[in-house]
Amino acid sequence: MIVVSAAGRTLAAYLLASAAVPALAQSAEPTGNAAPPVAPAPATVEGSRTYTPADFARFAPRNALDMLRQVPGFVIREASQERGLGQATGNVLINGQRISGKSNDALSELSRIPSTNVTRIEILDGATLDIPGLSGQVANIVATASGKMTGQFAWEPSFRQRNTDPVFTRGNVSVSGSKGPVEYTLGLQNNSGTSGANGRTLIYNPDLSVREFRNDKFTGESENPRLSGRLTYDGPGSSTGNLNGSYQRFYYDYRERGTRIGDPALPDRVRLVANDEDSYSWELGGDYEIALGGGRLKFIGLNRFEHVPFGQDLRISFANNSPDIGSRFLRTGDEKEQIARTEYKWKAGGADWQISGEAAFNSLDNVSELFLLRPNGEYELIDLPGSTARVKEDRYELMGSYGRTLSPKLSIQLAAGGEYSSLSQAGGGGLSRAFWRPKGQFSAAWKPNPRTDVNVRLQRRVGQLNFYDFLATVNLGDNRENAGNPDLVPSQTWHAEVEGVRNLGAYGSTTLRVYGQLIDDIVDIVPIGATGESPGNLESARIWGAEWKTTFQFDPLGWKGAKLDARVQLQKSEVEDPLTGETRPISGSLQRLVTLSLRHDIPDSDWAWGGSMSHEWYAKSYRLTQVGRQWEGPVWSSLFVENKDVFGLTVRATVNNITAARSIWDRIVYLGRRTGPVDYIERRDRLIGPIFSFSLRGKF
Repeated sequence: MIVVSAAGRTLAAYLLASAAVPALAQSAEPTGNAAPPVAPAPATVEGSRTYTPADFARFAPRNALDMLRQVPGFVIREASQERGLGQATGNVLINGQRISGKSNDALSELSRIPSTNVTRIEILDGATLDIPGLSGQVANIVATASGKMTGQFAWEPSFRQRNTDPVFTRGNVSVSGSKGPVEYTLGLQNNSGTSGANGRTLIYNPDLSVREFRNDKFTGESENPRLSGRLTYDGPGSSTGNLNGSYQRFYYDYRERGTRIGDPALPDRVRLVANDEDSYSWELGGDYEIALGGGRLKFIGLNRFEHVPFGQDLRISFANNSPDIGSRFLRTGDEKEQIARTEYKWKAGGADWQISGEAAFNSLDNVSELFLLRPNGEYELIDLPGSTARVKEDRYELMGSYGRTLSPKLSIQLAAGGEYSSLSQAGGGGLSRAFWRPKGQFSAAWKPNPRTDVNVRLQRRVGQLNFYDFLATVNLGDNRENAGNPDLVPSQTWHAEVEGVRNLGAYGSTTLRVYGQLIDDIVDIVPIGATGESPGNLESARIWGAEWKTTFQFDPLGWKGAKLDARVQLQKSEVEDPLTGETRPISGSLQRLVTLSLRHDIPDSDWAWGGSMSHEWYAKSYRLTQVGRQWEGPVWSSLFVENKDVFGLTVRATVNNITAARSIWDRIVYLGRRTGPVDYIERRDRLIGPIFSFSLRGKF
């Protein structure tokens, strides 16, 4: 659970130009430059919004990512982790091409493109492009490599007032250039971070009388160095090729110490929890495209491997000198993925056509062990059925797509096909099954006037399974156990949305999106046997919501160099609870999100300042023995000040969590399942404290 939270540390930085830092780690901050008297308005070319380097001069961007983050009303949507490679997702292209691979994400790729290499940024309607799968607003970064090698770097230390040590190892360095027909980028980055909080927890009896007092403190430290590179080859004729590679390590160390007193049925005690991970992963992928017949043929390949050893220890010492009790859980997982894909596209009858085929082979080899601490201080191996097994899926997909412009104001795109998959589990009560599932998408882009775009999408997609959900596992820190479930199948979703974009000219841009989903076989916690529980499939669920995002420029009102980015998302969901039969929200699903970010580049100077605020609220998490909500807030906020030319460097200082967001967990735990009597009610409230960060960025 904690590892997953640490992996989400950059969400705010993805969404905002000046983002709040989440409680469990730090976020990279964008930079800027001095503001001109009036922010230039984007040009409009063939129905797109086109931005040139001059539009971003006031921010002094170091790379393409800095520039894209300042595009009014645009929020970067990274490619989702779909099954295999599939059709394009996300909303970022580089020189008209999707970013191939899985580990090579859009943010990393864009951060390695120097701003001096960017010719322009085009904001397009996905349905107008000849890349199946794209919809809504899409950013195409047009860049040319410099013949000489250029480089850039960033160092981003951070400090917390309490609970954690300073972070000095967060940063990145990259080089790029070209030689003959080959363009190259190479980068080394380390997204190190810390987490920590301390405070009290009250345990109440069902009648709300206090049963126990707890005081806990936790710290989490992570190092995540990653070496990655990309080669682009301008081959003979019109042929092109790309080669991507990366190697990544992940080190995680979590420690929690707590005292528990006051329970009349138990002696006072000290509880220690430790989580450790030392994993590595690598990925190698590439593509090559040639002209063939009247079209173009592309071959794509990917090979990925991840080795994840994880250990968790729990130990409790008693004030009355009773023997310590405890347990230990060890798990080692090896994940493999191999993909071969081919695409052939051509133009005929005024339309864009494409046929694609893909074969993907995924597997997980997992070994888990559970130990119990005996009174003599030795650990004894105990049985954990269904925890050691091999899960494997072979998948084959065939898709066809058709897209055309029906009028100067209306374009459509249609993709249809299906996939065949064979899913098997060896060990842990496994079985083998085979499935055939249809999938596809219809999208349309309508431009009723030069300043308004309307995008429509209807999609049928198949979800990605987490192979660890098939196997039995335990969380010693939260006293939870999954029994394992070999009957899991991927979810299937009908997704529909309508998005309207309004260009406000010198005032900025605003976007409204409404959407809905009908989900079959959604994965939730389901009963296993008489007392067990595990991730499993429920028959159906629904999600619907609306998202509004806007950028408002204050230049026309006389506040030169200032802008406000805002995003608001409201969402509802429904699913039938597998235990009670009642209708409830999807466990842990988003219900509301609000983010605001203000930035002011002071005219005729190298100084900028600003701040941000964010609030997120999620539905309660439902298990069969408990229900509760673990979250941080209610409001995250930050302030920054920046100078864009300190001996040629951009320097920024930020203070985060100035509104004292806290780590909170409210839950009800039952003696058995939720249909029975309550055991206790937990109210956790931990102090996180302010977070100070500093960044220094430059080029060479």
